[in-house]
Amino acid sequence: MHARSADPLYVALDIGPLGQLMEPMGTLSFDLAYELFKAQAIAGEKAGADLVLIETMADPYEAKAAILAVKENTDLPVFVTLSYQEDGRTFLGTDPLTGTIILQSLGADALGLNCSLGPLEIKASLRTILKYSKVPVMIQPNAGLPKMKGNETYYDISPEDFARAIGDLVEEGVSIVGGCCGTTPDFVREIRNITKAMRPVKREAENLTILASATRAHIMDKEISIIGERLNPTGKERMKEALRTGKMDYIIGEALDQAEKGAHILDVNVGIPEIDEAEVLTRVIKKIQAVSDLPVQIDSSSPEAIEKALRYVNGRPLVNSVNGKQANMEEIFPLVKKYGALVVGLTLDEDGIPPKAEGRVKIAEKIINEAAKYSIPKEDILIDCLTLTASAQQAEVMETIRAIGLVKDFGVKTVLGVSNVSFGLPKRPLLNSIFTAAALTAGLDAAIMNPDSHEMMAAIDAFRVLSAMDKDSKDYIEKYKDDALNPGPPYILGDRQKEKALGQAGEGMGLTLRDMIIQGRTDQARARVEDLLNEKSPLEIIDDEFVPALNIAGDRFEKKELFLPQLMQAAEAVKAGFEAIKARSDKGLVEPKGRLILATVKGDIHDIGKNIAKMLLENYGYEVIDLGKDVPIEEVVRTAKAESIKLIGLSALMTTTVLNMKETIEELKKARSQAIIMVGGAVLNPEYAEMVGADYYVRDAQESVKIAQKILLQEE
Repeated sequence: MHARSADPLYVALDIGPLGQLMEPMGTLSFDLAYELFKAQAIAGEKAGADLVLIETMADPYEAKAAILAVKENTDLPVFVTLSYQEDGRTFLGTDPLTGTIILQSLGADALGLNCSLGPLEIKASLRTILKYSKVPVMIQPNAGLPKMKGNETYYDISPEDFARAIGDLVEEGVSIVGGCCGTTPDFVREIRNITKAMRPVKREAENLTILASATRAHIMDKEISIIGERLNPTGKERMKEALRTGKMDYIIGEALDQAEKGAHILDVNVGIPEIDEAEVLTRVIKKIQAVSDLPVQIDSSSPEAIEKALRYVNGRPLVNSVNGKQANMEEIFPLVKKYGALVVGLTLDEDGIPPKAEGRVKIAEKIINEAAKYSIPKEDILIDCLTLTASAQQAEVMETIRAIGLVKDFGVKTVLGVSNVSFGLPKRPLLNSIFTAAALTAGLDAAIMNPDSHEMMAAIDAFRVLSAMDKDSKDYIEKYKDDALNPGPPYILGDRQKEKALGQAGEGMGLTLRDMIIQGRTDQARARVEDLLNEKSPLEIIDDEFVPALNIAGDRFEKKELFLPQLMQAAEAVKAGFEAIKARSDKGLVEPKGRLILATVKGDIHDIGKNIAKMLLENYGYEVIDLGKDVPIEEVVRTAKAESIKLIGLSALMTTTVLNMKETIEELKKARSQAIIMVGGAVLNPEYAEMVGADYYVRDAQESVKIAQKILLQEE
């Protein structure tokens, strides 16, 4: 602390985003991002910083790298803010609930939002943050939304009005306030005047059990949670083969199929002896998270594998598992605490699984008490009372049910691998569904199960009606209304038939090339293109398959049905298809539909948006001349003339570089370039686009494709 006046003054080291997309969307690895943030954090602490402010983040994965870099290499407190857009999500699709859960689980000392919007426009996002954050909330909004007058940018909110709006937000529970774009020392002075007599409002965030991916939070308190069990090699030869060979499309297929069938969480287990479990588990999780927005359960008995997976997972996962053995708890709980995960506690110890409910409850209490020593709260613990097989331990099956009810008195959630009960017996789905219903009645919160089991899903759907979770039976009626026209039990496959059918689905059976692209199944898309080349020309495949699939993905992106990571993965699938076409030179290479320039303007080093646009445009068949970032004006002009370019895309992320965009366009016109200019970037809007002299404003990468189609293909 630097006491330079009557009031204590603090200096924050400000760390912003690195300006590149993180893997798997981009090329920036987590480890490299970590090292870059680490260097900044160490330098800041040496220079005398009192805290670190990580701000203007759009990707919680990048924020995670920064938080860990600060916490592992300095003793400084960490404040973290994300930038939410008017639609209530970051540029990469993270909503305020998800962002809040991830940041506070990683140990942020304060969190909130900054940039993008003014103090009035941030209210909806802020109220969600205030509802769920257990740490102080901070805001640094812009001075309203930017406007243009002639060639000048201005903000039409005065320092006094800005400060009053900030004061109102302090009364709602904000603890740390400031200003971002458009604010000046006058704004800060007025904030000080308004807030100096105010005190932070005491907030009480509800103790909820919440997991998260990068773009979706799952609150376990609000419904019966289904944890998909299919990503487990036990008894699954296709899964084992995929893990041995590194062929991920089977695994991706299983993840997507379970999500479609109703799973809320994906259990990921890669435990076979002939692989490096830590490396493969991490790789599988990364692949799954590239195509699915479901949170994951890290399922391993190896502390090394758990730790590596925890470090590289995006979001807030559940760790399966810890048990009542003292040595095991001492290995696992520090990892759970460090990375802010939730944890499953198995009711077994050095003496095995107690036959009676009371013995399992005693172990559960031991796990809960030990977790408290690591400051792991009850809401972050799920107790597994362990399902025993009716074929071998029939007398103990109902002890599991009884234990669930007793454990619930501790105030923790419960979880079971329900299908274990039927091993070795015929007509397993019947036993599984009845056992599931009994467990739910006893208080089960989460079932590890196959979401493609009609009977088990039906048991859960029925329980939700009978327990009034499904208000007015709306979900039940919608799901089963057609069954009234076709009464009678559904056809149920035997276990071996089901395994075979699921295995085929994992290989993409029944999926069209469009489906594979939209779902991001890269290996399957490449193989299907290779087959189609025996029937169609490359151009037919592009026009009939690639472009329609990307259009569908783009439409879903615009409707917020999928987010940027999934859109980018669809583009990767198309890229794989193009590689297959290029490899078949006997079919002839495809001529590009047209050529265009993309560049981030002079003075601006951010090129995330430009890179996304480039990838999509290339996958639609256009040749992109990428001039990079911080591009000199004369280079844009020279390239446009030398290459006779018809379309140029310019990007700017900062308000201060918009004028360089304007100057670039002016110089292009002076040089008599006939190119059409489209502009985009975080600070751009239609008013800015008109001011700089652009022909088109593009709000996102998908919009740039539409402009390219119109200009380069002369489509109307």
